[in-house]
Amino acid sequence: MEVRTAASPRDVKHYTTDRLREEFLIQNLFQADKINLVYSHIDRIITGAAVPVQEKLALTAGDELRAEYFLQRREMGLINIGGDGIVTVDGRVYEVNARDGMYIGRGSKDITFESKDASCPAKFYLNSAPAHVAYPTVHIKLEGEPEEGVVIVKDENKVEMGTLEDSNHRVINKYIVTGQVDSCQLAMGMTKLLPGSVWNTMPAHTHDRRMEVYLYFDMEDDAFVMHYMGEPQETRHIIMHNEEAVISPSWSIHSGCGSRAYTFIWGMCGENQDYGDMDNIENKDLR
Repeated sequence: MEVRTAASPRDVKHYTTDRLREEFLIQNLFQADKINLVYSHIDRIITGAAVPVQEKLALTAGDELRAEYFLQRREMGLINIGGDGIVTVDGRVYEVNARDGMYIGRGSKDITFESKDASCPAKFYLNSAPAHVAYPTVHIKLEGEPEEGVVIVKDENKVEMGTLEDSNHRVINKYIVTGQVDSCQLAMGMTKLLPGSVWNTMPAHTHDRRMEVYLYFDMEDDAFVMHYMGEPQETRHIIMHNEEAVISPSWSIHSGCGSRAYTFIWGMCGENQDYGDMDNIENKDLR
């Protein structure tokens, strides 16, 4: 587990390109038969990935958490961006297929990851935050019929926004949000840009009451996203490629423009779980 400290906006505006990438960009998350984790001091979020190919992978706490097991004091959300897989939580087996998600509650001890087909392995993207209540573990699907332990994303949480004319036509799928899946502070979802659109989160916003991490994926090798960050009057950018994540402090905008359409997962934690709690910024006020 890599540990990263928080950064002040007063300092960030003086960072070089290399320093900016070192502090906020997360690369090489998805490695075969490994679980890679990055612990940020910003709201104590952990961002990670598990890619089981030939082996079943077990999630452990490591020395960094000073815990008996990973979710002793935490909750976790995940979305599978790869092939069909299996997640086992304290002996209960969940078939977490492509684009399925999960919320795993505090107190879950034994968590393992498997792929159904080694030639098309699952790629489990993980976000974890501190938790003070144990909420039920649930399997989250975009389509299907609800049943015990399975939540289907509500129609109201599949939101089409933007227009092709503004280059930001997209569908926002909210997986872990208030009123659909209970959590202590974690919110998580997936946004897909439609063909011909390249801008996300524009007009831009900040939210002082929570931080956010983006994972960009569904990109060709020669494609990229210009991810914009920083204070609204002190913007900076990080060039990002497929399956790379970026940490966004609460004081920072988080917006991107790609060389072509892409998909990204957003994960948030902090003071307020209200998805609409944003401080919007007009385009004319950006610098």
